[in-house]
Amino acid sequence: MTEATELLTSDIDLVAEEIRAGDKFLLTTHENPDGDALGSLLATQRILEALGKDSVMFLAAKEFPLPVEYRFLPLEEVFHEPPADINDRVVIFLDCGNIDRMPVDFLRTDGTKVINIDHHHDNTRFGTVNLVDVDASCTAEILYDLAGLLGVELTAEIANALYVALVTDTGKFMYENTDARSHRMAAGLIEAGVEVNDVYRRLYEHAPIEKLKLLAQALDKIELLDDGRLAITYISTDDYAATGASEALTEGVIDHQRTIDGTLAAAVVRDQADGGRAARKVSMRSTDGSIDVSAIARVNGGGGHLRAAGFGTDLPYEEVVEFLIAEIHSQLEI
Repeated sequence: MTEATELLTSDIDLVAEEIRAGDKFLLTTHENPDGDALGSLLATQRILEALGKDSVMFLAAKEFPLPVEYRFLPLEEVFHEPPADINDRVVIFLDCGNIDRMPVDFLRTDGTKVINIDHHHDNTRFGTVNLVDVDASCTAEILYDLAGLLGVELTAEIANALYVALVTDTGKFMYENTDARSHRMAAGLIEAGVEVNDVYRRLYEHAPIEKLKLLAQALDKIELLDDGRLAITYISTDDYAATGASEALTEGVIDHQRTIDGTLAAAVVRDQADGGRAARKVSMRSTDGSIDVSAIARVNGGGGHLRAAGFGTDLPYEEVVEFLIAEIHSQLEI
């Protein structure tokens, strides 16, 4: 066993002990939550309930409605305001590399015990207790091991939530973070009751027509820039109006851009119509790993993985393009 493995083992044991010892918890994740964030949130809630804990989930009201892909998850119990007894609760951050990615003041109160469970390589270890496994394909993979350590039997609901997180963060088991551990987890979840085709259809085959119209608009506006290194598109408020779509229907657009031959990085710049912290959100993907998009995101207060990251900005589209090209050139030293 390596020193890193021993350290990680002690971290998961420590988190298990904190959970066993605690009575009240508040669970949260990063803003603009994806499948791993939401699946991990729901799974942890059900794991704590199985242990007899008093647990609540929190997401800001601006995160709703969720992207259409995730609306089948039973998240009706999510709090949008802090509970009255927040000071008595241990806060568990899930899939959140930086506390600034959930910009809510009450979560930063002095004296609050914070458990940080994540798999991002650039996690800032902001918790009182940190369980960060950068070798895990997703945060749900860590929770799968944690549930076993806590002796929690996987119900079909817990398994489904973990599977949503796993299948989305591994790109349907196609991304390079997929390994034997991921597939062993998938097998265990299927044995616990996951209906694979049902989850797949709910995630990927329940698109409203407005989503496809928005996708067509976004694909039609793709620009190949910097000698084809960057494939970028811009989804504006006018595009939402023209297609009848909302920002929540932009999920998955970037997956088409990253398939373009010769492209090193793909980006979707989209207007945020919900009055978020920034005027625009930029989602990025690295196609072959030669560009670390998480490093680009961190320049603007965002984060993510080497191959998938994002950030918010008030820059107009043209200046975002200039910034991205400059960052690509800096990394490639050209």
